Amino acid sequence: MTGNTKTALISGATRGIGLGIANRLAQQGYSLTITARDAARLEEVATGLRTAGATDIVTVAADMSDSDSVEQTLTQHQDRFGTLSALILNAGVGTSGALADASMRRFDKTLTVNLRAPVQLIQGALPMLRAGAAAEPDCGAKVIGLASITGVYAEAGLSVYGATKAALISLIATLNAEESGNGVTGTTIAPGYVDTEMTAWIHDRIPPDRMLAVSDVVEVVHSILRLSSRAVIPNIVMSRAGTAGYHA
Repeated sequence: MTGNTKTALISGATRGIGLGIANRLAQQGYSLTITARDAARLEEVATGLRTAGATDIVTVAADMSDSDSVEQTLTQHQDRFGTLSALILNAGVGTSGALADASMRRFDKTLTVNLRAPVQLIQGALPMLRAGAAAEPDCGAKVIGLASITGVYAEAGLSVYGATKAALISLIATLNAEESGNGVTGTTIAPGYVDTEMTAWIHDRIPPDRMLAVSDVVEVVHSILRLSSRAVIPNIVMSRAGTAGYHA
């Protein structure tokens, strides 16, 4: 890797929003660490990203509910690249259902993937992010977390999912308070329903053509990554056309 190559670590990088972001960064010539659970799918995606223009790619088959897997992801990025320009916290899980019926086992899994893993990734990546910011002081280093509009506006049936996303939004706001002076800034993106595999469960009520497109989210991510280190945007809400703006 050349000294001026930007690097990114993307969790949940093989499908949906994560894949869209990975493709855009590959086109921009980033070196990438991509992680997801399916090793075969990771290698397939990596081949496409190399064709798209990625300078170098590390693939890590990892489960974000397992702290050892998270640590392995950080270690492999550190060993290959040393610094980090962008940490993309995209991996997430969620189920729908009334709060009264929420499974505590599922709650534990959702909390682990949607909040504990981001905390561990940020903690482990901070030395690399600070180094990345020092190498490019005008741009700094960025942390972008994929949250949800349900973390801002409560929605019936999505209590646990929304609570973890609200916590992620708070986490990134605190990161800014502590690290923006070091050139490391964070933004959460809180969209309504995006047309991905994760939202197929609600197609009977909200068809894909009424959802946000993955490309909409990718454009926002790309814009954030081009901001100077002087700009701090804690959270961006993306609502769907045809709604009041307060619902997923």
